[in-house]
Amino acid sequence: MQKVQIKDLGLKDYKESWDYQEELFQSIIDIKINNRKKNSATKTPNYFLFVEHPHVYTLGKSGDMSNLLLNEEQLAQKGASFYKINRGGDITYHGPGQLVGYPIIDLESFFTDIHKYLRFLEEVIIKTLAEYNITSERSKGETGVWLDVGTPFARKICAMGVRTSRWVTMHGFALNVNANLGYFDNIIPCGIRGKAVTSMEAELNKKIPLEEVKEKILKHFQELFEVEFII
Repeated sequence: MQKVQIKDLGLKDYKESWDYQEELFQSIIDIKINNRKKNSATKTPNYFLFVEHPHVYTLGKSGDMSNLLLNEEQLAQKGASFYKINRGGDITYHGPGQLVGYPIIDLESFFTDIHKYLRFLEEVIIKTLAEYNITSERSKGETGVWLDVGTPFARKICAMGVRTSRWVTMHGFALNVNANLGYFDNIIPCGIRGKAVTSMEAELNKKIPLEEVKEKILKHFQELFEVEFII
């Protein structure tokens, strides 16, 4: 059984968190490169980061700048920052009340299938939401977790975007728990027009404790990926 180290970063600047991800990500890759060079078998570590970010918009490497509806001055007025980053996907928003999870794992220790990895992450969120009696599902061709797919009321509750190199993952998912949904009005979320965004708070009409949601996410991640968590 693979071990995964949990690190809870609390509320942390996006760039600082991104740099930290890169550091862990590269450290795993370096071990793998060294193993191949020396024909050794040093075990690669795995990490799972939880974090909340101050208001920030991030644009993935395949994203379109026109999906950000604010200029620099307007971003400053909103107290938000903006970064072009190296994950897949288009534009998204992160902010307080949104639970962000960054699994930085060596998929060669699990399975070498990026699509399966994304489907497993979606399943973790779907199972977590089910514990709150929120019925969610996948939307064909649109990574992430949605409600009321195929209806005029389709809305996204969890965005996902990952980067992989040598089967090591970084970036991950962003679940709207108690997020301020007004900030999504300033973008075309994930480049998808005409579909709304929601949160657990909006669906249940009450605030949900983030620590409680973290525990449920970890439980389902542990079951699906068959891992042991270490702190």
